[in-house]
Amino acid sequence: MEFRPCIDIHNGKVKQIVGGSLKDTGDFARENYVAVQDAAFFASLYRDNGIRGGHIILLNPEGSEYYEETRRQAFAALKAYPGGMQIGGGITAENAADFLKAGATHVIVTSYVFRGGRIDYGRLQRLADTVGKHRLVLDLSCKRTADGYRVATDRWQNITKEKVDEVLLERLAGYCDEFLVHAVDVEGRGAGIEEELAGLLGKWGGMPVTYAGGVHSYEDIYLLKKLGKNKMNVTIGSALDLFGGPLEWCRVLEICKKNV
Repeated sequence: MEFRPCIDIHNGKVKQIVGGSLKDTGDFARENYVAVQDAAFFASLYRDNGIRGGHIILLNPEGSEYYEETRRQAFAALKAYPGGMQIGGGITAENAADFLKAGATHVIVTSYVFRGGRIDYGRLQRLADTVGKHRLVLDLSCKRTADGYRVATDRWQNITKEKVDEVLLERLAGYCDEFLVHAVDVEGRGAGIEEELAGLLGKWGGMPVTYAGGVHSYEDIYLLKKLGKNKMNVTIGSALDLFGGPLEWCRVLEICKKNV
């Protein structure tokens, strides 16, 4: 298991927000933590400690009055840690190269490859052809519905018709290098992980998967190691001491590295 750090940027500031609370109208989000430090500070911290594969997420859409400042923060983080982090938020086939040239190892994509609540395989193929399968991460962040988990797009505001299961994972694996999956219902709530979802992802195990959402104790990390057979990676946000939470990030690193 690898610890994959995050830098979420909203309204030009590094934040931890409550999952599902983000609204484009008024650039609103319920905040758990707003950092005094900028995005480059956190990228430098991860760089200096040799932590690779984390993700930078732009939480403002293009057209927002805050987008340019959020984008500036993201590019500053990439400059601070070139070749060390992934980036997502508003990525398209047209702008992906800009982020890769700025230092991102991968681009993370959801909304661009969805139209009408379904995956647009034409767009997905165009994106894979543009950046290369080896530099593409698909974000399958999802919400629980009556019949399973379904992908949430547009900063988790819209629920699609695509069910997250082994069939979908297997189908999409041919287009990307990794999956990033936020359990939106528990993201930022500090109430525990989404065990059923984590178990599903761990059972599949066909390629690197990073789980995010609800981790609030060291016991949660050990449970994820078990459910993911020690192969599934983890992102921790609000619960981390870097963002005002109770979990010491150095201890989190130690637990993730243990072969248990």
